[in-house]
Amino acid sequence: MITRLGNSGWRVHASTTGVLVVLALGVAGCSRPGTSPDANPISPQPPPPGAVVVQPWVTTGDQNKLLSRESPVYFTSDAATAPVIDVDEGTRYQAMLGFGAAVTDASAYLIQEKMTADQREALLQDLFGRSAGIGLSFTRVPMGASDFSMRQYSYDDMPPGQTDSTLAHFSIDADRTANLPVLARALAINPHLTVMATPWSPPGWMKTTGSLIQGTLLPQSYDSFAQYFVKFIRAYAAEGVTVAAITVQNEPNYEPGDYPGMRLDAPIRARVIGDHVGPALAAAGLGTQIWDWDHNWDLPQSPMTVLDDSAARRYVQGVAWHCYAGDVGAQSPVHDAHPEKDTYFTECSGGDWATNFADNLVYNVGTLIIGTTRNWARSVALWNVALDEHDGPHTGGCGNCRGVVTITSTTGMYHRNVEYFALAHASRFVRPGAQRIASTSVVDGLSTVAFRNADDGSKVLIVLNTGSASRRFGVRSAGQSFAYTLPATSVATFNWK
Repeated sequence: MITRLGNSGWRVHASTTGVLVVLALGVAGCSRPGTSPDANPISPQPPPPGAVVVQPWVTTGDQNKLLSRESPVYFTSDAATAPVIDVDEGTRYQAMLGFGAAVTDASAYLIQEKMTADQREALLQDLFGRSAGIGLSFTRVPMGASDFSMRQYSYDDMPPGQTDSTLAHFSIDADRTANLPVLARALAINPHLTVMATPWSPPGWMKTTGSLIQGTLLPQSYDSFAQYFVKFIRAYAAEGVTVAAITVQNEPNYEPGDYPGMRLDAPIRARVIGDHVGPALAAAGLGTQIWDWDHNWDLPQSPMTVLDDSAARRYVQGVAWHCYAGDVGAQSPVHDAHPEKDTYFTECSGGDWATNFADNLVYNVGTLIIGTTRNWARSVALWNVALDEHDGPHTGGCGNCRGVVTITSTTGMYHRNVEYFALAHASRFVRPGAQRIASTSVVDGLSTVAFRNADDGSKVLIVLNTGSASRRFGVRSAGQSFAYTLPATSVATFNWK
């Protein structure tokens, strides 16, 4: 199923989509000197004593600048240039967990098996490093096979007709070759990396189809399914990977026909969480959170049903969302109905159906970075962190998706895609624990979101120019302001203390 993605092209309906054009930037640094004549030149005079320095970083839709460090500007007491974006750090909202992408089987395989040790280290530093890279601080890992795996498997497969209700054959050995080493190194590079996990399907013997493909969970398997999570979380912890959160099913309202999946309607999820998975995690003494839904914006009534269930609500700490149908604004009514529950954005992808860099930059920043966080998301995660030049490897599902980076399987070199730059405008500057603060939402084609980092009080303002012409604007905060000109279909991150 395919739907129109505004001006960005087309989006495939599933958990397998990806947006975008590949940039042949290799492994070089991501900063490029600015060359636009409109600019924001270095001030001919030194800044006034005590002036607050603002550091801009810019990516332009024409790709002339890609996370380019621009000349600093300064807050002054002069009247703000209209239109004005007001930033108020006194009004604070959700604390951020992080920005990132999924380490799928495909991603881990390419990173671990198709790159040399030096190439692998360069990429992981680029993705997860705070000083040398963009500081990704959130990742999602499939529990067993997803559509982006080399084969279809679970952690407890049995011959047809056999079951293993005690999970005596449970094993994460399939993850030891690539997935766990990549996660371990990412965690070593960024100890603040949050890991969440999601099954695409439990073992087939737990389901009505007897297969990883389609079906739903058998009632007699509810307890085994709960223990499946306990064993997984403990097994990963033994390997040094703490699983901070789970959802009980990826895209529970969708049954793909050619890769692992399972329908798990809201009443069933409520029962499974409230009577089985939640109590099992509690009895095991595990602090892993349970988030519901992990599916699209078009059916907010599904997570609402789970949160309205008194037993399930006790164990659900948040709601996770995907981008493939509906509107990002659906996150807020669910949050408003249950403000004690957190909001997370956990998957969006793109691919060859949308190849215009500028349009894709506007969508990724405007909807996924700005839109999700202004609608209460504490995380923003894209789909595959890496895929190869053939948009894989994968088993079923999307055949033309792109990762955050593309790894050439024959050489181990990688390209940064537009998603990389969209994520970087937030992940490099907004650290875990930062709070979203008030900023003017939309003014004259400019969309914004702002944050305050908890560790040093520094402020981060992301401004997206969605228009076809450059825009000059003012930013006002704490009684002072600065002016800036942003090219058409471009994004700037401003950072100051």
